[in-house]
Amino acid sequence: MAPAPNGVGPHVNGFDEDDIDYSDIDAKYQVEYDEGLDNVVVVDGVPVIDKSKAEKLLTRIAKEFGKKGSQVRADDMFIPWDEKTGKSKGYMFVDFKTADDAAYAIGVMHGYQFDSKHRFYLNRFTEIEKYANLDETYHEPEPEPYTQKEHLRAWLGDPQGRDQYVTYRGDDVEINWHGKPSQCEVAYKKVNWTDLYVSWSPLGTYLASLHRPGVRLWGGSSWSHQQRFAHPLVRLLDFSPNENYLVTWSHDPIVVPEGAQQGPQFFSPEDEGNNIAVWDVKTGNLLRTFPSTYPEQGGADDGTGKKPQMPWPALKWSADDKYVARVTPGQQISVYELPSMGLVDKKSIKIEGVVDFEWCPLGDKDREEDGKAAAGAKGKKARQNLLAFWTPEVANQPARVTVMEFPSRQIMRQKNLFNVTECKLYWQNQGDFLCVQVDRHTKTKKSIFCNLEIFRVREKDFPVEVVELKDTVVNFSWEPKGERFALVSSNDPNLGNSGPGVTIKTDVSFYAHDRSKGNFRLLKTLPGRTSNTIRWSPKGRHVVIATVGSTSKSELEFWDLDFNHDDSGKGPVKDKDEWGSVIQHLGTADHYAVTDAEWDPSGRYLATSASAWRHTIENGYAIWDFKGTELAKNILDRFKQFLWRPRPRTLLSKEQQRLIRRNLKEYSRQFDEEDAAEESNVSAELVAQRKRLVDEWNAWRIRCRDEMPAALRKKSGEGKKKQEEEEKEEIELWVDEVIEQIEEEIVE
Repeated sequence: MAPAPNGVGPHVNGFDEDDIDYSDIDAKYQVEYDEGLDNVVVVDGVPVIDKSKAEKLLTRIAKEFGKKGSQVRADDMFIPWDEKTGKSKGYMFVDFKTADDAAYAIGVMHGYQFDSKHRFYLNRFTEIEKYANLDETYHEPEPEPYTQKEHLRAWLGDPQGRDQYVTYRGDDVEINWHGKPSQCEVAYKKVNWTDLYVSWSPLGTYLASLHRPGVRLWGGSSWSHQQRFAHPLVRLLDFSPNENYLVTWSHDPIVVPEGAQQGPQFFSPEDEGNNIAVWDVKTGNLLRTFPSTYPEQGGADDGTGKKPQMPWPALKWSADDKYVARVTPGQQISVYELPSMGLVDKKSIKIEGVVDFEWCPLGDKDREEDGKAAAGAKGKKARQNLLAFWTPEVANQPARVTVMEFPSRQIMRQKNLFNVTECKLYWQNQGDFLCVQVDRHTKTKKSIFCNLEIFRVREKDFPVEVVELKDTVVNFSWEPKGERFALVSSNDPNLGNSGPGVTIKTDVSFYAHDRSKGNFRLLKTLPGRTSNTIRWSPKGRHVVIATVGSTSKSELEFWDLDFNHDDSGKGPVKDKDEWGSVIQHLGTADHYAVTDAEWDPSGRYLATSASAWRHTIENGYAIWDFKGTELAKNILDRFKQFLWRPRPRTLLSKEQQRLIRRNLKEYSRQFDEEDAAEESNVSAELVAQRKRLVDEWNAWRIRCRDEMPAALRKKSGEGKKKQEEEEKEEIELWVDEVIEQIEEEIVE
């Protein structure tokens, strides 16, 4: 062995360096390298390109990832190349900062349509290694045990046919059954169920509760949690007509803090600054967000010193849930297709000066035609949606109301209007009529009067009828499934400037469609009222006019309007003097400081409430029948909300409904027998209870007498006998009896 430099060899003073154990030092100071690849994602379905197009492709892919909230740079992507052809291999590797970022990217970009020929498919790099040596032997999977789920519409199967309603008082939310007095009971109760208020879905399937983190849906017999939507500080919500989608709004713009939870059910950085969100109810996924285009967000006033209120709902749904639209005031109406939330035909409907619009409801005839079209009936095609909107007067252009068919965008009818201050659009709930309330100003612009422009949608060319009014219309309402409407009008000079204690005088008028003449005629006017609210029964015919929101007047008037057909039901009454003469006043009631009135789904009961959100005077609710008879009244401190549970549309065909009406007497007899049996059971129970109380009293007396000592019992008996003798009284009765009476005549 050669000597070491400087004369130092492997053995120095008999000490060998190779024998030294450095394991404890290595373990203490060892540097651990992160060799995990959970943040690496393999993207398949990438277009095959040459190297000259690589930079452009990576830039576009990074942009597409950014649209879905997944932040990645082109430098973080690696494309493998085929050395023989010089082209890419159709996949790429993406290196994310964290494993959570990679998981979010997989959730939002897996299956993403990049272009017409390419769709991305994402997998973790570690999963490729995991499944590389996968045993491909087929093993039959074990079937999962069947778990019975609650029926979300189980309440419709109630044997007694009762309806439900929800009340919100203090921190307590109660769901109650409503029926005969013996059938009313609490179905479910929960404390702190909501932070703001509760709301039913349009068909009654879900109950929505609002909280600081977002909205939650509840349903089923046990009221279990069904879905959640993470929209912090949410204030308002709106369901689509068929409960497939939900819109939420918050006054506070969306903010996505760093490290916030990511995924299809949460906001991403691209949603920041928006206020409105659209969700899928069944999956809970976020579909799209929008900014608020109204001046509610700290905007300037409208010239009257008051900030205009934000219209709600901000997004309006077509009756079939296929489209949702929003208006950009003065510019356009944007219609989006569900569930992709993509702009229909990739362009908005440009309408200069547009103010507002409304979708036409889907009537029973439309549903029947759509059903036949879906079944492939010959000559039947699904009815297209109708959209009505209005534009104000601009320069020399008159105001205009337009009815457009969608998605064809064909204009079905237009009507020019002059001297217009404002328009309001009211569709009849079957889509048969469209009423445009036109507030007009005189040439001096010092006074306002109203006209009603009524479009008869079911007739050829949509003929328009004008109903001229001299006063300002305060409230307008169509009869459900009918051809009548009611309106509240006033010429009171205090209208619009009413203060505390000021009562506005109003007139209530009823109009009906006269089929013989094809126009709308006045049926009856009720002058000198203070009513400001109209509430039709969901079944039509009955209506309540009420004074709501006043502390000085709170009258409720119940009316029956079944008047405009003769006995055969085939036409209007023939005698002109009888037109409207059979409108009947059923009753008058009073609910002090009432703030709202709502009919139940059956149209038999009306609920009125006084909410603590409006005032603190005699809060509570009352329930009345359709004649105005009070059935129940509850004065409750801190009472806030009363809502009837809606019912979905009937599944019975028209023929089945006619059969039921034909045999209504048989059903009535059956119900009368059930009522009599119930009353008999109640009477029997009351007699049995009274007998039981008497028997208990006699048994107690006997037991007390047996326990009494003999001497005391004897003394008590003697005292009782003496008391009875003292209580005896001798009464002397004098009776005058006439034995004989003789009359003598004296002759002078």
